[in-house]
Amino acid sequence: MTTLFDPDHTPTREVPSAAPIILDGAGHGRSDDSGYESPLLEGLNRQQREAVLYRGPALLIIAGAGSGKTSVLTRRIASLLETREAWASQILAITFTNKAAAEMRERVKVILGQGADGMWISTFHSSCVRILRREAENAGLSPTFSIYDSADSKVTLKRIIKALDADTLGFTPGNASAKISKLKNELADADSYARNANMSDPQEVMFVEIFRQYTSRLRAANALDFDDLIGETVYLFRAFPKIAALYRRRFRHILVDEYQDTNHAQYSLVRELTRPVEPALAEEMEAQGVHVRNLRDATGGIPGASLTVVGDSDQSIYAFRGADTRNISEFERDFPGTKVILLEQNYRSTQNILSAANAVIGHNFDRKDKRLWSAGGDGEKIVGYTAYSGHDEAQFVSDEIEVLHQAGMAYRDMAVFYRTNAQTRALEEILVRSAVPYRVVGGTKFYERAEIKDALAYLIAVANPTDELALRRILNTPKRGIGPATETALASFAEANQISFRQAMRDSSSLGLGPKVTGAILKLATLLDEAAGKLDPENPAGTANVSELLTFLLDGSGLLTLLRNSRDPQDEARAENIEELVAQTKDFNKENPDSGLVDFLTQVSLVAAADDLDDASGTVSLMTLHTAKGLEYEAVFLTGVEEGLLPHQMSANEPGGPAEERRLFYVGITRARQRLYLSLAMTRAQFGDINVAMPSRYLQEIPVALIDWKQSPGMANSRGGTQPRALNARRDGFGGGFAKRGEPQALPPAPKPKTEWANRVPSQVRDNGDLTLAAGDRIRHVDFGEGRVNQVTGEGTKRIAHVQFDTAGAKKLLIKIAPIEKI
Repeated sequence: MTTLFDPDHTPTREVPSAAPIILDGAGHGRSDDSGYESPLLEGLNRQQREAVLYRGPALLIIAGAGSGKTSVLTRRIASLLETREAWASQILAITFTNKAAAEMRERVKVILGQGADGMWISTFHSSCVRILRREAENAGLSPTFSIYDSADSKVTLKRIIKALDADTLGFTPGNASAKISKLKNELADADSYARNANMSDPQEVMFVEIFRQYTSRLRAANALDFDDLIGETVYLFRAFPKIAALYRRRFRHILVDEYQDTNHAQYSLVRELTRPVEPALAEEMEAQGVHVRNLRDATGGIPGASLTVVGDSDQSIYAFRGADTRNISEFERDFPGTKVILLEQNYRSTQNILSAANAVIGHNFDRKDKRLWSAGGDGEKIVGYTAYSGHDEAQFVSDEIEVLHQAGMAYRDMAVFYRTNAQTRALEEILVRSAVPYRVVGGTKFYERAEIKDALAYLIAVANPTDELALRRILNTPKRGIGPATETALASFAEANQISFRQAMRDSSSLGLGPKVTGAILKLATLLDEAAGKLDPENPAGTANVSELLTFLLDGSGLLTLLRNSRDPQDEARAENIEELVAQTKDFNKENPDSGLVDFLTQVSLVAAADDLDDASGTVSLMTLHTAKGLEYEAVFLTGVEEGLLPHQMSANEPGGPAEERRLFYVGITRARQRLYLSLAMTRAQFGDINVAMPSRYLQEIPVALIDWKQSPGMANSRGGTQPRALNARRDGFGGGFAKRGEPQALPPAPKPKTEWANRVPSQVRDNGDLTLAAGDRIRHVDFGEGRVNQVTGEGTKRIAHVQFDTAGAKKLLIKIAPIEKI
């Protein structure tokens, strides 16, 4: 085992891990007694410097939005290496996304060059995969185990539910998957859940059976799902103290980013890695030749690793994924002797934006109080807008985007946020009509496309022959005349004879399925066996790389050829996607010459959802508030700030629900650098009905002086036009305002539309394919009235009319669909 780890004798310059570096009275950190100050401290404020230099058993950095936490974390790592307090191999830095891990790795590399090699900077899941592949035998796994994503898990559960007729009790792959995931994040398995379940309830009995069969099928397929990766690592450390001791000895400095988003399983993993090694175990390790002498303390044991966590409970918005804010709020209790440092200076937003954020989040309890501030000045006031309808709101957003763009702001520097995906319909309709380039962030990702999953399933079936899910996916892809009945017959044959699905394919001639079907199954089985042979180190032709193997499988299966020869334009795009996958495998081979198929599949499995974000696209980004976390834009439009949407109606009766929704609003506000727009509508279409929508309670928490309120033209003010409608929320419990106990009430029926509303923008479009416009033409628009065309830009279906309307001002219209006519 010792070959897995670098010799961990203490570096030449010894600094006791628990001894803090003292800051002088002015807060200027010194890296030694000579007066020399490390370049790592340049440009840091006093709190940031303290966070970089402090040494002790536990450090909690409460990092407000935009406070430079990534810079502090990377410089802290670099400082440990620069002062020779740790080898690179003794540092484990954990983030939540591959993108964040790559950014941190790159920053450290810029500072230290090759001195950073050997560090583990990765996500929770990536770190656990590395550990489990190394310790697979003790974990009861093969090192080539597959990793099931959420789609794979749901396919497996769908088959289990169908076999058990569990759908009659209301079970679906979605709800079963969510419940199993929640339990696994709490480190519960089927047996532990069954011990506390109400087994007189048929639903509970059925769920326990689903959970057990799901666990059994994953094990039979030598597979783990994403939740298993962390849970199995925790179980491994608890079951095998000697293995845990090796990793505790190796990682002497553990740093965790976004700690407020950790769930119970992730918290438990951190706890296991930071426990001390008992003297007896340390003695045994020493006797076995593992270098621990310089790590042992006066008791003979190895002290727990130094733990640094960075987070902000005010930005904890993932309770639905199992995130537990108690992990950060109770950190000082869990880790005695913790030093707490607050980073409150914000380098992103103007003071007006930060003052609004502070005012809102200050209404939450059970948080460490902090006040974000900026040295950059107050900036522009926040702009508030009260619209009549969702389309009216969308028109305001579109118009303001154009105003900003004309003033020189790039489209890519603007974003529109919303609470639910259903809100995009009106926004998209208006943005298309107004010829504003946009993209909805969170569309179908590359690895979620069906054709990519098909190609990857071929690779998975070669890497892990016992993965039944992958085999069943490719059994009739492309179509080979193998139907569901044949697939079921193969599965039954495998179960009856206690053999794998793959072996059943090889023995399919015993099933009496007919020569054509049998031939198709045997041909596929032979193709997979030949591909596996190409990975054999004893192969006279040499071991194939990932690109060669994928090409061989695509050619042999005909998957790519079929798509290329199809007349369906979508199949042409699918073929291009697979060709892109082939190109990616070639890049993988170049960048990782010593890595193989399992490494490639592991890399693919660990790509996080947000990793595909591209802020250089030149388009306005539309996204949910949850997606927005971690991003920032020059201008942010936060739409639908209404009761029932923000806070969302589903959160109203949940414990901690309104507080989490307030954190979500806070996250949205703090994404804005220079300009922030808050908008709401007075009527909102939901589930096919038009309802009165009341202003969100959160708007009343922002000081009035910070917002410049605007509203669609008209006389519909309940206070005679003396105050913005957004502040007219009833406080007697009627109409979604505040009830006596602060809970929102049901919305009243929608009123009949009032004629006083002068800016009711509908979603009307018109096919103007034959309409020709030129500068000087007069047109009439159903919403904006009459106006004169100033210029026409673009070609074909993308022609855009720039129009000066007599009353509505300047607008941009996509001619092909705009509701206009020439007059």
